[in-house]
Amino acid sequence: MSVAAEHIRSLNKYEKVILLALERGMKRYAWVPLEQLITATKLSESEVNYRLSRLIAWGMVRFNPVPYDGYALVFGGYDTLALATLTHKGTISALGTMIGEGKESVVYEALGLGPVAIKFHRVGGRSFSSARVNREYMDDGHCPWLVASRRSAEREYEALRILHPKVSVPLPIAQNRHTVVMSLINGGILNRCRLESPEDVLEEILMNVRTAWQAGVIHSDLSEYNILVEDGKCVLIDWPQWIETTHPNATTILERDLDNILAFFRRKYQMNPDREDAVRCVTG
Repeated sequence: MSVAAEHIRSLNKYEKVILLALERGMKRYAWVPLEQLITATKLSESEVNYRLSRLIAWGMVRFNPVPYDGYALVFGGYDTLALATLTHKGTISALGTMIGEGKESVVYEALGLGPVAIKFHRVGGRSFSSARVNREYMDDGHCPWLVASRRSAEREYEALRILHPKVSVPLPIAQNRHTVVMSLINGGILNRCRLESPEDVLEEILMNVRTAWQAGVIHSDLSEYNILVEDGKCVLIDWPQWIETTHPNATTILERDLDNILAFFRRKYQMNPDREDAVRCVTG
């Protein structure tokens, strides 16, 4: 990520043209042939090769010589395209430090009109086969990680737009490719907090889950690791796996979310919340 941010302002227009051509070409090819890039960019072969060598050195593009000379975007190149677009639109003006990292995403501080967070989805970046199990929108096409990462960001942005401000979630600001820009939450992860009144916090979480349910949304991956506590207020984050309440397994998935939260409060605070009461609280 630091590489993409470091080079984005000095990115030559031809290099951006090649990145865009690769993005388009990967809808048809796992590895875009050199000849296709030359045709798509209308640049000379020597110019394309020179620009590709720079992009490869910066960690934005990968080369594969078998069975033909082919090139593909990697996350560094996809990051660069998203950042370039968001910068051009004035959504962000500077990228700060990384503030969070999960199995399928990284989150950075950034500057927009004020402090914001930008989340880069990384579906399949580590293990695409395991990621596919939990994603109904996974794609087995030429570039499944790129498609799935973009769809993951689109779904999270959609959920935030549905829920904010009724549910305590980050304010959605913008979405481009595999990124979501949202309000910056200066809070700690619930798992790492020591709550003065855990009973009140559990009730607040259940009320937010209830309001999301009434809006037709189930988180589907809720746990103590994706709830932030900012100034005593809970904020529910990480929504790409959400499902609608009309889903055939909606009740089972909701109960799994609730079981995760209740188990955390039992384990850390020796509470004994009733599961059936929690389910009725949300669905009643």
